[in-house]
Amino acid sequence: MTIDRESLADATNPLGLAGIEFIEFSTAKPQALGQVLEMMGFRPVARHRSREVLLYRQGEMNIIINAHAGGLPRSVQPNETPVISAIALRVRDAASAYRYALDRGAWAVPVNVEVMELNIPAIHGVGASRIYFVDRYKDFSIYDVDFTLIPTVDPKPPALAGLHWFGVVQYIGNDRMEDWTEFYGELFGIKPVAADERFGILPKGRVLKSPCSSFYLQLIEPEPGILDVEGDESLQRVGLGTPDVLASVEALRERGVGFVESQGVHSETRGALTQSYLGGAMFELVQHER
Repeated sequence: MTIDRESLADATNPLGLAGIEFIEFSTAKPQALGQVLEMMGFRPVARHRSREVLLYRQGEMNIIINAHAGGLPRSVQPNETPVISAIALRVRDAASAYRYALDRGAWAVPVNVEVMELNIPAIHGVGASRIYFVDRYKDFSIYDVDFTLIPTVDPKPPALAGLHWFGVVQYIGNDRMEDWTEFYGELFGIKPVAADERFGILPKGRVLKSPCSSFYLQLIEPEPGILDVEGDESLQRVGLGTPDVLASVEALRERGVGFVESQGVHSETRGALTQSYLGGAMFELVQHER
């Protein structure tokens, strides 16, 4: 019996996922959040042509700060506390990925594209967040159309201490673990890792791994006995991988970043957790080889 290798690849990675293109924060204080990102090693490299949106980058990681108040329903509106409002996933073909997700029950995000802007397809994620599909990330990227580079700034600043995307932590409601596991598995081919495979210093919940093996999602339920409602579900913090956690902690401390150091949570070789900035911006370091 012969095996069609191409069909097997498509079955395990139906969208051709190839990592995270960007993570977006919504905030009414873009300069304050920008200062936090700069402490973390990111640099502002471009401005949106028509909206109050900035692009920060280090290495292959892109973070967008969105201070533009949109008029679309069920969307994150900027306020003083920064919120992770979107994740963009690199895929083989954005239009096909969008249709694939809709065919499996995803909710479409209404299009609100202005003149000279790209139409980036998106579906609704947890809470009011969005999941974008991006297939322009090699020679020609989405930023070439919607953004203008900031003069005299290196458009490709190197990553600090080998930092790279590890993933995102998502808070979910009571008894919603299987629902969200099915959501990510059915739409993206993102599957749970073995129960004994843990990462970092905050190993609660369930860890899901992308079929491209380039990022993870961590689903965390409320503590037992705590009343929870669906509206509390959200993308909670960003995980950054590093080959040497303690070296990264030292490099970030020199830049002014504070870390949680308590009896229960403290920096060690497996991971570290930054302090919360502006009431919502927190980053987790995880020992991880690219």
